[in-house]
Amino acid sequence: MLPFRKIVFPVDFSNPCHAIIPYVRDSVAHFDAQLMLVHANVPLPVLPGDFAVANLIVPEDDRATQVEHLRRFAADSFPGMQVDTVVETGEPGRVIHDIVRRHGGDLVMMPTHGHGPLRRLLLGSVTAKVLHDVSPAVWTGVGSVFEGHSPAIPYKSVLCALDQSAEAVAVLRASSALARSYGAQLFLFHAVQTPPPTGEIDVSAYSKEIVEAANAWLRELKGSEGIDASHSVSDRSVGGGIREEALRRKADLIVVGRGHAQGAVSRLWSHLYTVIRESPCPVLSI
Repeated sequence: MLPFRKIVFPVDFSNPCHAIIPYVRDSVAHFDAQLMLVHANVPLPVLPGDFAVANLIVPEDDRATQVEHLRRFAADSFPGMQVDTVVETGEPGRVIHDIVRRHGGDLVMMPTHGHGPLRRLLLGSVTAKVLHDVSPAVWTGVGSVFEGHSPAIPYKSVLCALDQSAEAVAVLRASSALARSYGAQLFLFHAVQTPPPTGEIDVSAYSKEIVEAANAWLRELKGSEGIDASHSVSDRSVGGGIREEALRRKADLIVVGRGHAQGAVSRLWSHLYTVIRESPCPVLSI
């Protein structure tokens, strides 16, 4: 996966899209990667009364305008860089997926399209589709400040969130390589599920055993991979625990697994949308 050689940046000209330009520019320069800007020209439905709602039209002059708009965006946002631009007609999620499949790409970088309190409740449907469908790594972020923490560029602190799935080793290796390439500190985090408290049975001993076992697992994992990094274990919810740890470590980037690259089923996958919504910094899901 690393280093990233081709980065795909879906562009819709929105404020969140403009906000992540510094991150895209940094990634392209850091990895000496090829950059492709993609814009989906959403077709318009034919007028009601034609009884052909399935038919869609895209005026040629509108498409030409979007092509020129994307070229200007590339020139203004990435001066001095070689940038490929592609405009295709269709639903944005499908367009992104098709372009990645046809043209390749190691990393897709896109905003989450959420702000303030709403950001913790909503995840853009296009972002969700891309996270679900594409096989390359997906970087998501909004380029804003949350909870008094402003993520740094280049990255200085990387938080790797691990679960005990088959992909844990690959995610740890990728996180370590990424942190090392930036000269950033690496921190590891694991959320455990402990028994809920009950009035009849004291579950504290069981909870302590689960946490201790998770700590032992992380120590063994770090030792086997020769990785020297601080780690922590939390019995909080996955999303809340990662958010809290990211703030505590002043993380500039969170790395999590999706299971795509390893053909595995990641426990974090079921929490990924929550992790992204609640994260105070960008999230790289691999």
